[in-house]
Amino acid sequence: MLFTPTETERINESIAEQSNVTTPKIIAELIQEHDTTAMKEGVAYYNNENDILKRKRYYYKDGVKVQDTAGLKPNNRIPHNWHRLLVDQKVSYIVGQPITFTAEDETFHDILNDMLCEEFHDTIMELAKGASNKGIEWLHPYIDEEGNFDYVVIPAEEFIPIHEGSKQKKLQYGLRYYEITVNGEPTIKAEWYDEREVTYYIKRDGQFILDDTEPVNPASHFYFGEEGYGWGRVPFIPFENNSERLSDLKFYKELIDEYDRTVSDNANDFEEMQEIIYILRGYEGQDLSEFMQNLLFYKAINVDGEGGVDTLDGEVPMDSAEKHLNRLEESIYTFGQGVNTKTDKFGNNPTGVALKFLYSLLDLKVDHVERKFKKGLQQLMWFITEYLRMSGQGDFDPRTVEFTFNRSMITNELEMATMAQQSKGIISDETIVAHHPWVTDVRKEMDRLEQQNTIDLESVPFNNEQVEGQDDE
Repeated sequence: MLFTPTETERINESIAEQSNVTTPKIIAELIQEHDTTAMKEGVAYYNNENDILKRKRYYYKDGVKVQDTAGLKPNNRIPHNWHRLLVDQKVSYIVGQPITFTAEDETFHDILNDMLCEEFHDTIMELAKGASNKGIEWLHPYIDEEGNFDYVVIPAEEFIPIHEGSKQKKLQYGLRYYEITVNGEPTIKAEWYDEREVTYYIKRDGQFILDDTEPVNPASHFYFGEEGYGWGRVPFIPFENNSERLSDLKFYKELIDEYDRTVSDNANDFEEMQEIIYILRGYEGQDLSEFMQNLLFYKAINVDGEGGVDTLDGEVPMDSAEKHLNRLEESIYTFGQGVNTKTDKFGNNPTGVALKFLYSLLDLKVDHVERKFKKGLQQLMWFITEYLRMSGQGDFDPRTVEFTFNRSMITNELEMATMAQQSKGIISDETIVAHHPWVTDVRKEMDRLEQQNTIDLESVPFNNEQVEGQDDE
């Protein structure tokens, strides 16, 4: 939830005055106003819990619309997990390969890559998935009980940022809240962060009060020995999906819903056998609903002496339905900015240019994410360098770190390898190695090349000396 400058100023004034409005009241108000509907909807669709699953069927009885709770009519509800497909495709594309962290200082470089290893790779993928579903996800850096730097993903639906001033850039306060169980009863625990400490609250009898179960409350952000310290910043880092902080689902939800409805309706039509239309003459019953119930239950109906039942064969317009679904599928990929790998526009062995065109929409979407994630990573570097300074491991500049997102794109390997070979002598060997399709670690590959060249040089005779075992000619 984004707060307007007016709301932020009101909160700050209330906290400063502490007269009529207390922090617990502000917490209760913020939680009540925190709209997480779109966030939960994005997560639901990612888990294939689409709106079609909530669909109900109705019919008219005696002129009144009633819900079909008895299951008289089939109600197929078939969800299609387009959202998960597009999100997973995007996440794998941008962070499926580990991010490369490069620092000018070699010591800092080694420390950084030790700290941000496989565990961080999992974390950044979780952040990318969460941001895609909700529009934003938060990372909480902290120092654990053993004095080690660590981090944890905080779901966006559990965190409310309060920014400083009208520009909404710097976090002044942060409110994290989540449900817990106390004595078998659910309640809410809240953590109120400022730049130096955190205060814990718990909801009892409908009101937030200081949590007396915490040994120290308020508490410092972290402790070295008995001494408490604060970061000097609110320790929460935003990882945004786009400038508007919107979920990917926002841009194609209605298309998915229409796809689900069309497929489900077709399934209902097949199950009901609606290609048979009944024509009634002299029917002794009272209405059509009674006719259908008698037909389904007794497999027979009563008619008068001159009456009868005829049928007309109808057909479900499958060609039209298929064209409609194909159009919807194409629109989902287009407005979801994904890659439709089923396309046959580029043949069986597409060139690099064709593949780049195929990935053009995904690249546009990912460009926004990469820019926003780099801002988050820059903030993370600040917390890491602060930790290294405070723990006596060195004083480093977080601004010297470069981040490289290694996008996972399908490539024409033969074409890339040929281009790399033809670029020899035109560009540096390191650039050629970095773009070779078989290379995953540039530094290791350069070391291997250097070692290989050394062995090759040692095997070459110098000063016109003859190789042992060869005769003079």
